[in-house]
Amino acid sequence: MPRAVVCLPTYNERENLEAMVRALGGVLDTSRDGVLIIDDGSPDGTGEIADRLAGELGWVSVLHRERKEGIGPAYIAGFRHLLAGDTELVLEMDCDFSHSPSDVPRLIAAAVDADLVLGSRYVEGGGTENWGLLRRFVSRGGCVYAQVLLGVRVRDLTGGFKCFGRATLEAIDLDALSTHGYAFQIETTYRVLRKGLRIQEVPIRFVERRAGDSKMTSSIVAEAIWKVPLLRLRALTGQL
Repeated sequence: MPRAVVCLPTYNERENLEAMVRALGGVLDTSRDGVLIIDDGSPDGTGEIADRLAGELGWVSVLHRERKEGIGPAYIAGFRHLLAGDTELVLEMDCDFSHSPSDVPRLIAAAVDADLVLGSRYVEGGGTENWGLLRRFVSRGGCVYAQVLLGVRVRDLTGGFKCFGRATLEAIDLDALSTHGYAFQIETTYRVLRKGLRIQEVPIRFVERRAGDSKMTSSIVAEAIWKVPLLRLRALTGQL
């Protein structure tokens, strides 16, 4: 199997980080695979915890960024860092246990037959837990909105649990990515589709974070509302 690295973007995740890293250590082949923590200058000491873990665990590394700029720029920084090395599979994953570490091997295994694997809440066998009605409406409505405007059949366009092949990230032009919030997930998946690459959705159960505060804001939702039609326009005019 190719070398896989899980990217964990963090901002004020001191309550979750160590438990998540150690849980990932239990499901990864740490003689080959690893974890990259991308900390956006967390004021709560998350970065210091990350450095300690990297010192203790040879398969953990840390990328420090000066300030919080959104999940998109954080992931792009992580992608560039890993593409400069020999990583073959790059995973995106939340640090708050909304995504289960036990699902990571399934995404890695599915990458044998796909260029991008999505941990999907909205295919058979997937779902969400501990969500209120508003959160369900926003998430599911966002997916349907993006599906209709972009004209695609991927079921979970807004999910952030992904496994990219190295060649996939090299193909989608990281310099052209323009979204900062969770619209980043829509944009990356759409660009993969536009390249004619293979996408596979693997069912997962998404659970509300167990500690810390959600990073979802009204500005993140607003960005997705106006960026999705812009993506479609760029595709129709040959700019994507």
